[in-house]
Amino acid sequence: MDLGINGKVVLITGGARGLGRVDALKFASEGCRVAICDVNSEGNQRVVSEIEKAGGVARAYTCDITKLEQVKEMIEDIQATWKNVDILVNNASCLDNIQIIEKMDDNLWLRDINVNLTGTYYVTKACFTGMKEQRWGRVITMSSAAGVMGGFGQGSYSATKSGVLGLMKSIAFEGGRYNITANSIVAGVVKTEAYEMLDQKVRERIEKRTVLGRSAQPEEIANVILFLASEGACYITGSEIYVTGGIHLFTF
Repeated sequence: MDLGINGKVVLITGGARGLGRVDALKFASEGCRVAICDVNSEGNQRVVSEIEKAGGVARAYTCDITKLEQVKEMIEDIQATWKNVDILVNNASCLDNIQIIEKMDDNLWLRDINVNLTGTYYVTKACFTGMKEQRWGRVITMSSAAGVMGGFGQGSYSATKSGVLGLMKSIAFEGGRYNITANSIVAGVVKTEAYEMLDQKVRERIEKRTVLGRSAQPEEIANVILFLASEGACYITGSEIYVTGGIHLFTF
């Protein structure tokens, strides 16, 4: 099926590994020009090499999205090299802070806020003006089931993932007249490198809570992101798309 995005410029934050890497490969396979943003410069280059070997077009940007000046420089270079960002996938996030509220490390709280929420704001803001000028854009942001359910010891992560849901709704309001859509993916457990590092018993316990009884493959999330970027999803905005395997459903 033709998604109508061939030749579009896509920016993926956190694109050096995991879901971000899979997103990058998916968009490149659809003929998009892919900008990969991550603090991991070696990982960035590996993904660029993968895309180029498959005949695609990609560029790597070593960028800390919590640093506004770095974000501005990246967007300016993308615009000078190609054109405005057409599709933004806010994928970068961190989950380093697993602590109950009374033992929460304030610095780790701020790190989650800065990466997951403020960084998403910086990149979205930097891309929005170009989307507005060309009167077309797609903003897709990774949230989490923790953002709608909460999580024991996940106060900072849950707060940020709830925050991006509200941010995307506001962007949907502001972008609608310019044909810019903004949506969130509420993801459950995804089989990435980070997830595989968890103890097997922990993973089994988590997966038993899902209706489908398993974690998601990254491709299963990436397929939904690809659809939201397509012309087929042009009337979807301000929405949260649940790709959780049913982990968000109440169970007795």
